This record gives sequence, C-alpha cells and structure tokens, in this order.
Amino acid sequence: MSKIIISPSILSADFANLECDIKRVEDAGADWIHVDVMDGHFVPNITIGVPVVKSIKKVTNLPLDVHLMIENPEKYIEPFAKAGADILTFHYEAVNDVSAIVDLIKSFGIKAGMSIKPKTSPDEILKYLEILDLFLVMTVEPGFGGQSFMEDCAEKIPTIKRHAPENLIIQVDGGINAQTAKICTSYGANSLVAGNYIYKSGNIISAVQSLR
Repeated sequence: MSKIIISPSILSADFANLECDIKRVEDAGADWIHVDVMDGHFVPNITIGVPVVKSIKKVTNLPLDVHLMIENPEKYIEPFAKAGADILTFHYEAVNDVSAIVDLIKSFGIKAGMSIKPKTSPDEILKYLEILDLFLVMTVEPGFGGQSFMEDCAEKIPTIKRHAPENLIIQVDGGINAQTAKICTSYGANSLVAGNYIYKSGNIISAVQSLR
C-alpha cells in the first residue's frame, strides 16, 4: 500500500461545531475520520459514545475509524457497528480472547483493528496479525490528546511490518506531526492519526498534505 491514509482525530475538533470541523478535514483531503472512544476506566478520560458516532455518520462519506479505548469492548461492538463504524479497533490489553473479538467485529461486515499501549511488546501480538485488517501502534499513553511523541514506541513498527501480511494497515497514533510522520512512515506505517497537529494548525489543508 503506497498511499498514506490520513485519519484526523476529532478528539481535537470543536465539539460545538463538529459537523463543520469534519467537513474541514474532508475538504482538506483526509481519508478517514478517527473517533476516540474512552470510558474513564481503561483510560483516565471520557469522550463520546454510540449516539455521536451515529450522528457523525450522517454528515460525512468518509470511513469512520473508531478506536475503542474501553474495558469489555465486546459489549459495544454491535452498537458501534450499527451506528456506522467502518473500522473498529480494540485494545489487546482489554480482552481475553483476541480471535473471538475479531470474529465478532467482522461478523458485522466491517474491518477489525487491534491496538497496543506503549508498554506492550509487539512480540505478544505477532500471532494475531494474520487475522487483523489494521494494527494500531500507540506512540503516547492513550487517554488524552496533545502528548509528546514516543519514538521508542514507533520502533515497534519494523517488527510488526516484518511479520504482517502485505495488506495489513499499520496505523500510528500519538504526537503525529510532519516530522514524526516521516519517522513512522520510514519504519513502515501506512496510516497516520493526528489531532492537534491538524485541528490546531493555522491551515488544515497544509497540515493534512504535510503528513503525506
């Protein structure tokens, strides 16, 4: 996959003008919309739920890239899938049976992704890469936007790339900007999530283009 998939995180958008901010990144050439779902348990923050995803689906044609930073994700896969998620990414650390969760996600005809926290070794998850559509490497501790990029986490990407099937999307999220994007893509990532860098920039079009 030669094209870099840009997935702006609406965590950094203006929630009072969410439709407008989604249209802004859509017009800037974004490929997906990244939706961070946090429950206040798995991570120390609470964000949005199923009703917001359902509302977002009505105002964009871009795929919804939904990242579940929650405990017991199996309880919420069906509601989020029916609300319009096109990709559902759960955390390895939050489940007991990875294969069962992947099967459940795919049973709704959508893509299955899995993510790991910074302290989790990629060696633990290599056996699952064959059944995934997307693998997300966190380069910050999940929970809050605006954190600094952790390059030692990005160094996991070559290991994942070596063991991944050719069509696996390797996504990176956390502290992504024009400089850190180059680091991640040089390691083999082909999808980038960015929130503050895009939404807090003076020029959203330039910010999105710079990530490619």
